[in-house]
Formats: sequence, structure tokens, C-alpha cells
Amino acid sequence: MMKIAKKYRVIMLAGLVGCGTMALVDGLWQPGYWVKSSVKLTLFLLLPLAASALRARETLRALPRIFRANRQALLRSSGLGVGVFAVILGGYYTLGQLFDLTAITGALTENVGVTGENFLFVAIYISLVNSLLEEFFFRGFLFLGLLDGAPRWLAYSFSAILFALYHIAMMFGWGSPVLILLILAALFAGGLIFNLLNEKSHSIYPSWLVHLCANLAINTIGFILFAAA
Repeated sequence: MMKIAKKYRVIMLAGLVGCGTMALVDGLWQPGYWVKSSVKLTLFLLLPLAASALRARETLRALPRIFRANRQALLRSSGLGVGVFAVILGGYYTLGQLFDLTAITGALTENVGVTGENFLFVAIYISLVNSLLEEFFFRGFLFLGLLDGAPRWLAYSFSAILFALYHIAMMFGWGSPVLILLILAALFAGGLIFNLLNEKSHSIYPSWLVHLCANLAINTIGFILFAAA
């Protein structure tokens, strides 16, 4: 049986607590979007600090390194981000007719209070702030924290699985289970790709640029759906 050092168990536990709490917030409490975002901001920033207090101090000392920029990696990621934007938007126009997406706007309005009137502000926050927060937590704290000594496969799989599962509760009411499974598979694959982008540079900026572009594409689709609602 594989034995995992205590500091890596602490990192994994913090990841489970963060995602589990957000699942309860999304699935049971269902507050307004800005309340939910405040809870997530608090959790995803404080849990890494709490982990450091539980003998994962090396993780805390390593956190500033994840904000170092590498020009070559940033240029590569920028090009990849543009490609991801085109693929997502192209996928919507080519495959969107196969699924009924009209339920998404209704679920967003009913579950988290996102409407056509406030969607612009939400979209800006999601693209710039929320994406950076998720990259800090899932790729900076979880992936790079585990990669620094834990088995490589564990760092990759654990962070990518949590990244995908973390989105389940917020997708309730989106429609077809097949559509949700496809989105989860895409999120898991995206998590693995984000990890790969960051592994060499040990920075979260490469994955953040791609994540930002993906969110911009998804938010563009959101604008289209709200306009048609």
C-alpha cells in the first residue's frame, strides 16, 4: 500500500475540504453569486495557510514561486489560449444543436441569481479573478504542492479529478446527464492539460492564460444564451 507523507496528506485534505464545502454551498445553500464567490475566495485563500500550520510549511514557503512569469511559457500559453477560445466557440456552433442549452440560463438565474442584467459583471469576475483563484488553488497549491515530492501521477490525477468534481453541484439543472458527463470529462482533461502547462515553469500563469481564454469563450456563449432567452 502506498504511503503518502503527512504534508501531502494535509494538502489533499485541504483540497477535499475546499471542494466539499463548495459542493454544499452550491448544492444545498445556493446563495447569490457574490455570496458564493466570497465564500470560495475565503476558502481557497485560507486553506493553503491552514495547511501550512499543519506541518506543510514547505508548501507555504513555495507558494510565492508559483507567481513567477516565464516569457516563453506565457507566449506559448497565449497562443494555446486563442486556440482554445476558437475550439469552444466553434464547438458551440457545430454541436450546440445536439443539446437543449436553454435550461442553463434558467438554472443560473434560479440557483445563483445570475441574470442577463448582471451577467456582464459576473463574466468579468469569472474571466479575470475567479480563474486566477482556481489556478492558485488547484494548480498552485494542490498540483505543484503535491508535485514537490509526492508521486507525479497522484499530483496530476488528484488535482484534475477535484477540479472536475468541484463543478458538479453548480451544474445541477443544466439539462441532459450526457451533456454534464461530457462537460466533466472536458474539465478533467482540461485539468490535466493545465497541470502539464505549469509543470516545467512551476508557475500558474501559463494555465491561467488558457483558463482565462476558455472562460471568455464560455461567457461569450452565455451572452448568446441570455440574449436568446
